[in-house]
Amino acid sequence: MSTLRALAKAQALAAGVAQPVATVRHLHLSPRPLVLVPLAMAGEANAPLATMVGAAPDRPRLLVVPQPRNRDQRYRFAAELAEEVLPYLDSFRDATEAVPVDRGRDVRHRYVDAPQLLVPNPAAITFLRLFGRSTRFRSDNSSSARLTPRPDLEPSPDGDHPVHPSVPLLGRWLTFFAERAEQPGSAALVALTEALTLHWATGQSAVEDLHLPALLGWIDPPPGSTGAAAAARAEDPTVCPPAGPATDPDFDNRHLAPAIAGYAAAADDPVARAGAYAELAGLLRDQLLPTWELMWRGVGLLRALPPGARVAGRWEGDRDAFTGYAEHVDAGGGPQPRRDGAVAAAVRLHRLERAAASYAVQRAYDDPLVMAEHRLTGEAFVGEVTLADPARVDDSGRRPVLRPRIQVVTTEPVLVSVGATLHHPARPGQRAKVVFVTPGADGKTEVVLELSGGMGRGLTAPPGSVPEVGEQLCLTTLSDAFLPAGAFPATEETPWTHGGPPAGAVDAAPVADGDPAEEWA
Repeated sequence: MSTLRALAKAQALAAGVAQPVATVRHLHLSPRPLVLVPLAMAGEANAPLATMVGAAPDRPRLLVVPQPRNRDQRYRFAAELAEEVLPYLDSFRDATEAVPVDRGRDVRHRYVDAPQLLVPNPAAITFLRLFGRSTRFRSDNSSSARLTPRPDLEPSPDGDHPVHPSVPLLGRWLTFFAERAEQPGSAALVALTEALTLHWATGQSAVEDLHLPALLGWIDPPPGSTGAAAAARAEDPTVCPPAGPATDPDFDNRHLAPAIAGYAAAADDPVARAGAYAELAGLLRDQLLPTWELMWRGVGLLRALPPGARVAGRWEGDRDAFTGYAEHVDAGGGPQPRRDGAVAAAVRLHRLERAAASYAVQRAYDDPLVMAEHRLTGEAFVGEVTLADPARVDDSGRRPVLRPRIQVVTTEPVLVSVGATLHHPARPGQRAKVVFVTPGADGKTEVVLELSGGMGRGLTAPPGSVPEVGEQLCLTTLSDAFLPAGAFPATEETPWTHGGPPAGAVDAAPVADGDPAEEWA
């Protein structure tokens, strides 16, 4: 936890309401997100119990598994969930745009928008990831990228483990979204608790912030109440049920178990069975509806914040990923493997590390409050330009180049050394090399900087490209420059100790990516 966030949490506890730790919204919010609130049965490995799903606050659909231990009912539930998810995904596949590549010499096409899934907390993301893993290998030749909803959701008679063709397709897409959720800065699959704590600090612990009702109690308490009182009230499961996928043990013992037992006992009586199902569905609706309403309330709080300048660029990455995977499915590509090989795992880790570094810099560039955290650690400082020589030319090389110099005076600690390169968020393409650092007796420090980049190719700087005297600058060691990808060996060049071909093998037998009989665990 940073010093600034620790201070904000202390202020939230003293003020009785959550404190903002961001001035802009750092993630994209779709005008039409798909909200999923899943529930899992306690004591079972990722056994779906119910889900409330929908793309509008006034049109939720409740999906129920009356016997979560029954494998056929689980797959029927998956097919019903696919009826909601797959048409939603297809609704973003009607319009494309041309994107120039190879410095404008060629173009590629991507969808103009992409779907966004919202869930209450990180545990729900884990639920979807495991649910996708357990369904994506139930594939057959009838799977396609687009789903035409059928009233008949019974399993197909083909295959060793027959399921409706939409089930494996749903599993592949859920796996895609779960993998995108690992990408720092991605907004394809968002846990609302993480999105809210990215912008507000509460007076409770990080573990307590995972409880959506308590978190919203701190951020938006009822009139006349404090955040602590609202959070304490929200933690009472009789007032506000858990946001899933876990359920309240008292609810399980007193209400859920008898309802499931009553449904099982009515197996031979269609009328009694329908009544038992209605009772069970009513219980689960009462458990899910409060969280459903809290989800849209949280979305409204986030929409009230203006988006950061670099949010749209990160959403373009999600659109690219969605377009690429849709094309992969259209081309008949296989499902994601159960586990990565050595090279694939290294590439994934390298990609996530690059994304995390870029995301941290972009948030700091977009938001002065986030940049303040780096100022506290000495990675940035703010000062005033007192001298400027915008016409300075360096002719010591083979040809003269424009190298303006400016002097910045600051009262903040300057921990950078001579020769270091600094950057300014308002001019991300410009570099400032530290030439001199002169501490003053009055607590001020003079820093002389030599500028390069972001001023064209001529010997005269365009207006506004060089900071003027009196301008306030935030200079930082953080750089948003392009990070080149690392070089990794091909699989056939990888040692056998790291997943490559066995020593002495000429034509190794292919290894299946996944086991079709993999269970739900």
